[in-house]
Amino acid sequence: MSAFLKHMKNQVKLASLLLAFLLLTSSCEKFFNPPQELDITEDLLYQDWYEYRSVEMGMYGLQQQLVEQLIILGELRGDLLNITANADADMIEIYNFNVSRTNRYASPVNFFKLISATNNFIKVLKREHPEVLDPSSPVTNYDRLYGEALCMRAWAYFTAAKIYGKVPFLPESLTTPEEVMAFIETPGIYIDSVYIDFGRGGYYNDTVYDKPDTLERQLYELPLVIDYFTYQLENEVKAVGVNHAIENNDNTWEVTIWNTYAMHSLLGVMYLTQGDLTMARLHFDVVMSPPSAANRRYHVDGAFQNGNWGSIFTGIDNREHIFTIWFNKANFQQNLLQEFFEPIHPHKYMLKPSGPAIFLWETVWRFQVYAYNQADPSRTEMAFPGIPGDFYRGYGTSYLYLDNSYRYLSGDEWMEMLDLKSKGDYRSVNNMMEGMDTIVIKYSLNKYTYDQDANFPLYRAAGIHLYQAEVFTWWERVINGVVRTTSENALGIINNGSYYSQSQTRTELGIRGRVGFTNDADKIDINNEQFIHDPFTNEITGYRDLGGRFLEKQYLLEEHILNERARELAFEGERFYDLIRVAKRRNDPSFLARKVSAKYPAGQREQIYNLLLDENNWYIHYFE
Repeated sequence: MSAFLKHMKNQVKLASLLLAFLLLTSSCEKFFNPPQELDITEDLLYQDWYEYRSVEMGMYGLQQQLVEQLIILGELRGDLLNITANADADMIEIYNFNVSRTNRYASPVNFFKLISATNNFIKVLKREHPEVLDPSSPVTNYDRLYGEALCMRAWAYFTAAKIYGKVPFLPESLTTPEEVMAFIETPGIYIDSVYIDFGRGGYYNDTVYDKPDTLERQLYELPLVIDYFTYQLENEVKAVGVNHAIENNDNTWEVTIWNTYAMHSLLGVMYLTQGDLTMARLHFDVVMSPPSAANRRYHVDGAFQNGNWGSIFTGIDNREHIFTIWFNKANFQQNLLQEFFEPIHPHKYMLKPSGPAIFLWETVWRFQVYAYNQADPSRTEMAFPGIPGDFYRGYGTSYLYLDNSYRYLSGDEWMEMLDLKSKGDYRSVNNMMEGMDTIVIKYSLNKYTYDQDANFPLYRAAGIHLYQAEVFTWWERVINGVVRTTSENALGIINNGSYYSQSQTRTELGIRGRVGFTNDADKIDINNEQFIHDPFTNEITGYRDLGGRFLEKQYLLEEHILNERARELAFEGERFYDLIRVAKRRNDPSFLARKVSAKYPAGQREQIYNLLLDENNWYIHYFE
């Protein structure tokens, strides 16, 4: 690692402190009359390029503070994560959809710290480098910093709106945490006692003047947040992401900051959430690169095939990672994910995989063979049921079985257990699994007990491909006056990569293909003949004819994609919002209610189901 790289990585913590100081001083009288022992002021902070870089890193330090919240709010409210007996009171509130205003995981404070920091940085860039507002001026690193800040602010508002349903729009004049919290806690009119308005070159020619400012708190609902920030990103960003690799030869820096691909990922997700499939498709295609493009960076090929899939979480690789929140123990950049998930002291084992999550990984089959009955498809049988289990993405990479003595089930034992279950030998299964419980290990791979520094992928290639498959499930286009559907594109993305041209140098595998589901019968399909299987034996137990029922086929494909997102992206913070998006598209709250309530014990299941039939209960009503 170069000296420069070490220096810049160490700047993240320092920059967070500098940024905190800046936020505490930049919009009150104390900024101009600081305590005598402090001699850092904003005019000194922004004297050279490296100080801008330090503040840039400080904003990423603030984003790091949101990771635990993202996982708990995005996963514990979904169907893939459960609490344990060790869960703290705040986790239990989230799990029960009964959240108090003092719940630290539900608090918007860290979102608004980040928003106020980006507001301040954007304001400084516009004042000190007005060329960032001129689309005709040559692109500089200040334009790239401006793009990073705009993306980070848009992401913070969008994510907060998904959680709270509606969020206060923060005036750029509010830049301290105290002002921000006073503003968001105040209904109606808020008086900002001192608002600093800078003339051109204000710090240096004494053209600063103060005035009281009356601000009205406005709550933006999610559709308005999407409209506002998609327009801003589409029209104001000239470039995104400083190229640090020029100086440090570390290409992974590109994907630990906001960059062009990350911006298009964000825009695509916002448009998909809004229901604008055409715009979502265009932005996802920038990331995936369409078949004619020379750049095949984020194609799903053999780079993380089979046993290499787990390496997505043990390092950072530009072929899969689009934007990853970076942590490093050596530089005191840590999170609490191991504490949440691991049962080994000093960790607390407060969260674990749910039954429905385990079910999805353990009831998927490879290498199955059908004995198809041409004369009467309903009499089709399995010639060979196949091999159960999602071995590469599930056991050993996303979850593990462990007993009280910390003995874990080996991969061979796990496969033996599934085989016994497929034969109906539950006595042997129960003997083998006595005392075993499940743990999440996705953030513990290659980690020592005290590391606590797993990286958190915010956007990665497989996730964007699955979003695009969802788009193609519903997107239609008109060719020569005829409406054409695009579900074949969705199937090509998921199954074998046939969405792309196979004549290219890199062999396309598809989401399922790269983790071993390569047999023709293993592919997801929406044929007219649909067979119903026993999940544990894979024997055919029923038959449905979907001929002429295209809407049902679309629902079926959507459900397959949702299941693939669960297997591929479990515990990465998006599950609850996936369920919301699908339920809203179907105009069917019971879809989400049924999925989420399935993880609860029998005595609580109906209560949670009825609670979630009301869409208002999908959001944390902090601002009302």
